[in-house]
Amino acid sequence: MSTGTSPTAEIELAIGGMTCASCARRVERRLGKLEGVTATVNYATEKAKVTFPETLDPQQLVEQVETAGYTAELPLEAAAESDEDPTKSLRNRLLHSAVLSAPVIALAMIPALQFTNWQWISLVIATPVVTWGAWPFHRAAWTNLRHGAAIMDTLISLGTLAAYAWSLYALLSGTAGTPGMTHGFELTIQRMGGDGNVYLEVAAGVTTFILAGRYFEARSKRRAGAALRALLELGAKDVAVFRDGVEVRIPTDRLAVGDLFVVRPGEKIATDGIIEEGNSAVDASMLTGESVPVEVGAGDAVVGATVNAGGRLVVGATRIGADTRLAQMAKLVEDAQNGKAAVQRLADRISAVFVPVVIVLALGTLVSWLATGAGATAAFTAAVAVLIIACPCALGLATPTALLVGTGRGAQMGILIKGLEVLESTRRIDTVVLDKTGTVTSGQMSLVAVHTADGIDEETVLRMAGAAEHASEHPIARAIVRGAAERVGELPAVEEFSNVEGLGVQAVIDGRAVLVGRPALLAQWGQPLPAELVAAQTKAEKQGRTAVAVAWDGAARAVLEVADTVKPTSAAAIAGLRKLGLKPVLLTGDNEMVARAVAAEVGIDEVIAEVLPLDKVDVVKRLQSEGHVVAMVGDGINDAAALAQADLGLAVGTGTDVAIEASDLTLVRGDLRAAVDAIRLSRRTLGTIKGNLFWAFAYNVAALPLAAAGLLNPMIAGAAMAFSSVFVVGNSLRLRRFRSTSTTEPMPGAEASEPVPAVARRV
Repeated sequence: MSTGTSPTAEIELAIGGMTCASCARRVERRLGKLEGVTATVNYATEKAKVTFPETLDPQQLVEQVETAGYTAELPLEAAAESDEDPTKSLRNRLLHSAVLSAPVIALAMIPALQFTNWQWISLVIATPVVTWGAWPFHRAAWTNLRHGAAIMDTLISLGTLAAYAWSLYALLSGTAGTPGMTHGFELTIQRMGGDGNVYLEVAAGVTTFILAGRYFEARSKRRAGAALRALLELGAKDVAVFRDGVEVRIPTDRLAVGDLFVVRPGEKIATDGIIEEGNSAVDASMLTGESVPVEVGAGDAVVGATVNAGGRLVVGATRIGADTRLAQMAKLVEDAQNGKAAVQRLADRISAVFVPVVIVLALGTLVSWLATGAGATAAFTAAVAVLIIACPCALGLATPTALLVGTGRGAQMGILIKGLEVLESTRRIDTVVLDKTGTVTSGQMSLVAVHTADGIDEETVLRMAGAAEHASEHPIARAIVRGAAERVGELPAVEEFSNVEGLGVQAVIDGRAVLVGRPALLAQWGQPLPAELVAAQTKAEKQGRTAVAVAWDGAARAVLEVADTVKPTSAAAIAGLRKLGLKPVLLTGDNEMVARAVAAEVGIDEVIAEVLPLDKVDVVKRLQSEGHVVAMVGDGINDAAALAQADLGLAVGTGTDVAIEASDLTLVRGDLRAAVDAIRLSRRTLGTIKGNLFWAFAYNVAALPLAAAGLLNPMIAGAAMAFSSVFVVGNSLRLRRFRSTSTTEPMPGAEASEPVPAVARRV
């Protein structure tokens, strides 16, 4: 072995065939057997992050995984298949199995339906369910058996095959195949042969129930990689670029460093670059968290995917493709997701001990009965009863039913929960990091105050300012126009209008020359603010608000305050988080003064301001390194990587798809109080799952000694298993009674108080 440090490379493999967290550990160990290779396998995202010597052919990594019984794909191969929905095959398998299982279960449980030779019809219908429907379980069980391991799939496979094989034996060699046989349902505890009963409904029912659980789990995991797809779709699709002095429209991916491209008002900036011509305001709030659009001009740097809110710009491309800031953020999201430890499912932890014990107990029962001369029929009856009573039907229902009811109730309340990992995280969090813009605040500029000079009425100021700004597309101008229209109604017509880049606007209204903009604009025209308006301007700026001056007829008349306002429910939400024992922290890219003012208004003590998007992840990591379990609440692209890095990510649904897809919980309503309800509901759902798992085993384990003693025939074993399933479903349905702590909860069938964004309609 070489003692020197050899150059290494890093690659990400897409792993297939994993059915539980123990599979991920097996892949890690197998890859680690190659010299110089270290791997981290994430079961939730089905990816392996591998560091290996540059001298090693990546194809050897794929071959090594395949020797362990799983599949692996290199990045290019995985990308080619990224549009395929891996849940489609599982969904088809589930639907076909459910349709076939329903009559088998009905015939077995309802004697009135048992016509002549019904048992043979049941055999024909159940066979494809037990073979084709349950094939994923049989395949996983065989794969792990070849490596000397037993997982929950092993027990599912053994239980369904044992029930089916015994039914086949009873039909062909016993009395169960006799025409006119009926399936009586007797709850008797006595030794019996059992060759007159069939248990096809057990084999088909277990298969269908477990398939349902696997499908909902796979659908949840499918969303894990959607954040990266959303980031890639965020940028501009095409761009107007200069070629030999002529403006030509081309796809963005054909841009080259040094190209000059045009960005018109309202368009997205195609890639990172430097402004060559023009002045404008750029809305970078999704990337930077800065609520006020940034004024830019020639020589200023701009970032791809931000929006040009003002004039025409000519930009020189400086970075393209993987080097852009957007691509770097996509990489951050990917690294944060893959860096999370694979969650060990509760059922898998139990199965690590339970499955081998049940298999040994069933074999021991068979051998002991044969050794005592009881006969093969009685021995196999007892052994099958052990497998059936232990078959994890209720265990398969324990998690998905609670998740379905809990997530369904959450959806009614405007909360979208994405999986079991989320529930486990809510139990442990102690710190909640809150983005400011769009989360604690509305994320939209609003007119919040009007200060007038002596003798000037507020209505006149709003009519003049609103009319002057009406032709401007600047977000601050839009806020003034909205505020003026709401307070005074119809605005007067504008006779003349011109935009003064970076300073404001000037217009002629009702024969008066009106100026609206920065105080510097008024000073250029010799119309400085009087002392009382200077005081109002200073106070507004200390509170982090934007002061807009208004003048006409040669004198300053008013100062308008424009700001990103705090949501009316934010203070109550912060109080609710504190009641849950959580410490709120405000994290924003906005300036310190604005952040402190917002924090004071809602009751947050700790503020971390002026943080760049790339540094938000570092803040979350620092809190985690200090021993905190961190939840992150945000809505912008700048929050996506931090949402993925946090132990629990909550996205405000009125924000961007990138943040929503990178999160664990989505708050559809945009009401921060939903974060409190989300954590409460998640903790309640996790508690229900744990209760379900306990009772799923309690019923079955209590009956194992009876089954081994031959006092519990397989029919009663199947009944006990079914009863535990009914109990689990009933316990899960109690989550439907969960109520919000707020009074604005949208009830089932009712319209929410705020428009539901597209993401809610897609889920």
